[in-house]
Amino acid sequence: MSATNKYKGLFNWTLLLVILVGIIAVNVISAFVYKRIDMTADQRYSLSEGTIKLLSDEKKISNRLTIRIYLEGTMPAEIKHFRNAIEDKLNEFKQYAGSRIEYKFIDPNNGTEEEQQELKDQLYNKGKGILPLNLVYQKDGGQNQILLWPGAVINYGGTDVNVIQFLPGTPAGKPNRLEGISKSIENSINNLEYILTSSIRRAVQTEKQKIGFLQGHGELTYAQTQRARALITPYFNVEDVTIDGQLNALDAYQGLIIANPRKTFDPKDLFVIDQFLMKGGRLMCFMDALSINEDTLNAKGMVNTTRIKTGLESMLFDYGLKLNENYVMDARCAPKGVPFANQPIIPWFFHVLATPTSHPISRNLEPVSLKYTSEIQFVSSVQAALTPILTSSTNSTVTGLAPLVSLGIPLNYGSNPQLAQNPNAEENKKCLAGLSEGMYQSYFKTRIVDEYTSNPDARFVTDSEKEGKVVLVGNGRFIANRYDSMVNNMTGKMMYRPLEFPDLRMDEELYQLNIPLLFGNQEFFQNMVDYVMGDNSVLDIRSRQIDIREIDNAKVQSSAGFYKVINLLIPSSLLIIFAIGFGYFRKRKYSVKA
Repeated sequence: MSATNKYKGLFNWTLLLVILVGIIAVNVISAFVYKRIDMTADQRYSLSEGTIKLLSDEKKISNRLTIRIYLEGTMPAEIKHFRNAIEDKLNEFKQYAGSRIEYKFIDPNNGTEEEQQELKDQLYNKGKGILPLNLVYQKDGGQNQILLWPGAVINYGGTDVNVIQFLPGTPAGKPNRLEGISKSIENSINNLEYILTSSIRRAVQTEKQKIGFLQGHGELTYAQTQRARALITPYFNVEDVTIDGQLNALDAYQGLIIANPRKTFDPKDLFVIDQFLMKGGRLMCFMDALSINEDTLNAKGMVNTTRIKTGLESMLFDYGLKLNENYVMDARCAPKGVPFANQPIIPWFFHVLATPTSHPISRNLEPVSLKYTSEIQFVSSVQAALTPILTSSTNSTVTGLAPLVSLGIPLNYGSNPQLAQNPNAEENKKCLAGLSEGMYQSYFKTRIVDEYTSNPDARFVTDSEKEGKVVLVGNGRFIANRYDSMVNNMTGKMMYRPLEFPDLRMDEELYQLNIPLLFGNQEFFQNMVDYVMGDNSVLDIRSRQIDIREIDNAKVQSSAGFYKVINLLIPSSLLIIFAIGFGYFRKRKYSVKA
């Protein structure tokens, strides 16, 4: 063998060895270092800033947090894909949390029958833990049935503190078919970051801030706000509070919700609320400026509205938020059914589908349903920062003060209503929910209030000691739910539960008309409470905009033939060119010269 051939052989073996070592090194490194590049325009596979901040904060996650996921072993391919999606997401979490977060997948069907049953009893925990999923699916031409435990247990600081249910459980004796839960699997994969982040947030929370639902002035009751309370109870201590002239009534609270008050506030109650804000409290108000009887409207076709005067609106004016005694009419609205009329469904301008703004509370949410909502204006003389968080569309207007509302109003505008002179002008937008944040002067600073300001127990503060936040929504009932009531046979007391219909996401009247509009009221309320109370860890996830790009059917039909030819010819042509070229170079290299 010539020296040249020996050199070529050595070079080829060396190159092969380098390639093999490189492949092994890449696999070893990838086993310890997880990295994924998100090439999507909307960054749907990247963690939100709130999640990254939570995971990176060693003060919030100060101890070891272990997540035990009970999805392992033999399972259908779709469930296996879901299991791998959980692992991918947790690997991303570990990039920021490091060794403070650990996870392991456990097969609940390992071990003896006694060990398996003991574990499953612990997981189920009398219905308070993970709910099992009994699944029927097709495999190898036959029908198979499997019992899965699609959940996880979070252990923090050595104690099991929280349970995650990734997929819905099934009632005993009623197994689900795999194809029947495919949508649930898809939704859970899309919401994995929110599910995991909110569960971790709940697990590491050492102290819960306290939020009071004010009572005593005709506000929404406990039964009417059960669904809204359930949304925030995992993260805050929520309870009713009545001031009743007690100067220290709000001392234990960091947040106060006033939902749809109907009665006049005693000045001493206003004083207590004012001082609560001056000392850094957070105030969330949902208020109707007018009262309307919708039953009379439906029966007679028109109804007069009346003003609601509580005194609270005057105090909010001093914080920069003015509630007007009118209604906003918007062409971007929900329809209304009008039985026995010539036009049974009309655009109901008074049922506004509020437009979210760029503020984190409402950004990218579905339209918020506000029925009979009033306009909010900002008071420029106040030094606090004033921000609209919900508005009407550009094609909107307002009524006069305490207007007459008639079902005939939409008929006056025709099929293409223009409620504003220039329906595309931004200045036509009306503020429906406003935020005031900053330092304030007390509402009672220039008023004669000797009865309680001179009381040493009051500790009267004329100017803010800490930054406060006030939210005002010009609609009092948008967080209300309908409910059932029953008598507890053991105690004789009344018990309440919300109806199964999702009030905060749909309107039952529209649903019965086969118009299932989805609203963002639930997410708006959650975001508002989180923002006002100072926890923004999940705001970005709830309000993330995932663009679903629909197929252009017209373009598909017109260009389908061209792309079919391209897909058919290019691969075949490349193979032919490669074969001819390979044969040509092989012939040149190995042909015997004469």
